[in-house]
Amino acid sequence: MNARAGIQSVVLLLAGGALIRTAWTGTYVRYVKPGLQWYLIAAGLVLLAVAAVSLVRLFAGREDHDHHHEHGHGRFEPSWLIVAPALALLLVAPPALGSYAAARGGTALGAAADSDFPPLPAGDPVRVSLLEYASRSVFDKGRSLQGRTVTMSGFIVVDGDRRYLTRMIITCCAADARPVKVGLDGAVPPGTAADSWLEVTGAYTARTDADPVDGEPIPYVAVASARAIPAPKQPYET
Repeated sequence: MNARAGIQSVVLLLAGGALIRTAWTGTYVRYVKPGLQWYLIAAGLVLLAVAAVSLVRLFAGREDHDHHHEHGHGRFEPSWLIVAPALALLLVAPPALGSYAAARGGTALGAAADSDFPPLPAGDPVRVSLLEYASRSVFDKGRSLQGRTVTMSGFIVVDGDRRYLTRMIITCCAADARPVKVGLDGAVPPGTAADSWLEVTGAYTARTDADPVDGEPIPYVAVASARAIPAPKQPYET
């Protein structure tokens, strides 16, 4: 068997298996938008089919066993080492982006003119996304948040003595992810560490910070209560 062609086929086999496993178990949402699940499964099946055809052809056309034994037996082929990353991807799913990436990315809130936002739904506390709260705080100057209590969730980014509730925003996949950060002003559970997930209930405050990465505003929420929660199945906002 041609060693290089065999390695390529095995890598395709492992990559296809990793795609299907990731899509089927739901961990794919750590890397891409939820609507792409069936595309990942289809891509994985194509890779498996190509790998299977390639392996069948290689075994069917392999060199004479005695010739192979004479010239190739007992030698280690270094190129097989490239199989290791593909095997690792199949066995271990990398985590979603967290505080390390968020702390090094500027907030996704760019400069914009003042905007009018519709009223929030009736009933307090009203659950909002981190992006919606931040947008209403910055672009609406908090007008549509006045007198309301909101609940939102995210992971913690630590910057000195400040704690930011954060979610990564993706358009397509984790490669284009950017953070939205909301500062926590008030009752934060003691010992809250980076990457901890919190559900926070609070109200609008005019306090802001300038993001140290891109200088854009980071709004704050006046925290009335906060509790630790497990990381959600879908960690990103879109």
